Amino acid sequence: MRRRYRPPMTGAQRVRVFCFFLAVVLITLGVVGTVHLRGLLGNLAETAVSNMVGQVVTEAVSDTIANGDIRYERLISFEKDNNGDITALHSNMAEFNRLQAGITQEVLTRLGEVAERDLVIPLGTLTGSALLAGRGPSFTVRMQSVGSCSARFENRFSQAGINQTTHRIILCVEVNMSILLPGFQTSTQVDASFSVAETVIVGDVPESYTYFDSGNPIEEDALEYTMNNG
Repeated sequence: MRRRYRPPMTGAQRVRVFCFFLAVVLITLGVVGTVHLRGLLGNLAETAVSNMVGQVVTEAVSDTIANGDIRYERLISFEKDNNGDITALHSNMAEFNRLQAGITQEVLTRLGEVAERDLVIPLGTLTGSALLAGRGPSFTVRMQSVGSCSARFENRFSQAGINQTTHRIILCVEVNMSILLPGFQTSTQVDASFSVAETVIVGDVPESYTYFDSGNPIEEDALEYTMNNG
């Protein structure tokens, strides 16, 4: 069988082939780099937003406490026997619900004020190399965040000494944030707990108290539990 003769490629053909393979390599590198950069940008954005949310929640709760809006005597009342001993604790559900709604709204309002932020990233950080992290010129990425917030109260009892019990009211705040970045989005969740009020009960442990289960909202778990029945 006679082989067909193929003339050698001309200079123009070589240039076209080289350009084709170069384009394939550049596209491949671009796709791989985009995936890599997306992961790094997502992690940096989640960290930045988590820090920002933690600060916002802490400031909102601290301001509420400093303003005197959370006071133990407004939240809990004692039931006593003829001897003056505390026999039961009763919760002011209306006050709990008011505080819960107010703190939630305050956190959402403050989050709305910082919904748009610039994320400044050094180019060396995007390489993923520990040696180059934080080095090189920086570029700015605009990110937007949208969040939801929920708050609930929990009761905590602990021994404070002989014949003494510490009753703490814990505020638990949960914030879920959706972060919008150029071309994609990510999300993060921030949980924070604060001891907002407490007292020391001297004497026998009360026979009953209004108990709030940590897994459900306060209004769903206002259940009367009996302690030390025996």
